This record gives sequence, structure tokens and C-alpha cells, in this order.
Amino acid sequence: MVVILTRSIDLSMASNLAFTGMAVAMTNAAFPGVPVVLLVVMALAIGAALGVLNGALVWKLGIPAIVVTLGTLTIYRGATFVLSGGAWVNADAMSPGFVALQRASFLGLPVLSWFAIVAVALFWLLMTRTPLGRSFYAAGVNPTASVYAGIDVGRTKFLAFVISGTVAGLCGYLWVSRYVIASTEVANGYELQIIAACVIGGVSIAGGIGTVGGAVLGALFLGVIGSALPVVGVSPFWQLAISGAAILVAVVLNARGEKKQGRIILRKAAA
Repeated sequence: MVVILTRSIDLSMASNLAFTGMAVAMTNAAFPGVPVVLLVVMALAIGAALGVLNGALVWKLGIPAIVVTLGTLTIYRGATFVLSGGAWVNADAMSPGFVALQRASFLGLPVLSWFAIVAVALFWLLMTRTPLGRSFYAAGVNPTASVYAGIDVGRTKFLAFVISGTVAGLCGYLWVSRYVIASTEVANGYELQIIAACVIGGVSIAGGIGTVGGAVLGALFLGVIGSALPVVGVSPFWQLAISGAAILVAVVLNARGEKKQGRIILRKAAA
């Protein structure tokens, strides 16, 4: 969401997730005595480092974000294969603690749910109560005006990619520990799901518009579709078509809403 708000796009999040998950799983398999907390920190650090690479290329070299992340999407996925040699890390190679953390419960909710709740709360505070959050919106609404307001647009985009990479790194551990497998195919194709969740949740591809709550609702909507359609016997191919149609409808509605808002402003100015 934060990347899209700045008029950029990150297509490498799923590959970042796969690489980070593989690195953490292999570390756990080789050194089962390493505390899980350190493995989580390792996942965050690796994800952030991959995000730094994306952000630096966009910021310092001025390469369009879609070109950068399309390249790193392939690089990170290939690096996952090189790191693992094409092998999988299965449940029997993982320590019980590595798998048990996010499968535990606290106050009646799974720990995985608490990860989500804390992440959503932190992002809500970031986007609504901090200068950095307002900078993300400003850089997307009008980059030129943002520069005159003292906002470093390039640095803001860089930080957005770092945040995006950090979240992907955390999800790398959560994914691998939940499904108890690490492979080169982990989260393959989830770039579409990530962007779709944001767009369906009202985050504008043109930047500057969107909320944390909207992105969460978009993700929940896709989750409900993904769980309900197989139950009623809908083909996986039709599921992809329905997801794609939902994205198109959301983009059209967002575009119409933005145009209508613009016309109202002009009409008020004329009056």
C-alpha cells in the first residue's frame, strides 16, 4: 500500500517472501538451536535489505519502479533456487519451536492473528499520525508540490520500498512456518494478489489515495473468495478470472470517483 501511494509499484514482494523464507528455513535446519526470535529478526533484516536494493535503484538511478521490481522479481526468485540448490526444506528438517510460535494462541486468538492485528495497528499509526505517513500521501498526490513543501520524494519512495521489503520478509517466516515447507515455488504468482488487495480496498494506482483499513478489507475480500469458491465447486481458472474482474471493477470505480471529485471541485471554484 505505501509503495502504491507514492505512484510506484512493487512486483518483487512474493519473490522477496520466497527468498527470505528459504533463508530462514535453511538456517533453522542447519542450526536448530538458534532462538526463533532471532530468526524473525533475520527475516525482517533480509526483507529490508532486498527492499533497500529496490528503493536505491528507484531513488538514486531514477529507474521506473515497475522496471526495477520486474527485474528483482526474477532475481530474487532465481536467488532462492541458487541458495537452496532447488531442494525443499520440509517439516522434518524444521525445529518444533520454529513451527510452533505462530501456531500457538494468545487470549483465544492464534498468534498469527496477533501478528496481523499488530501490523495493522502500527501501519494505521504510521499513516495517520506521523510526518512520514503524510509524506507518502503527498508524494503520490503531487510530487512537484511535495518538493516545494520540503519533502524529498525520492527518499520517501525509498523508505516505502524498505517498508514493503520488511513486511515481505516477516511474511517469509510466517508462510514457511505455517505451511511447514520452503521451496522455490512459495508464493509464486502472489504479486497479483497483493496488488489486487490494495486496488480492491480503494488504494488508487495513480497514488495518493487509500487507507490501511481499505487494504485490509481488500485482502479479506480476496481471502473469502479464495476460500468460498472452491467450496461451491468453481474451477481454479474461473477463480483467477473472478479475481481479475474484481480488480478491473475496482480500478474503474476508483477512476470514476476521482474524476467526479475533480469536477465537483471545479464546479465549486466556478461558483
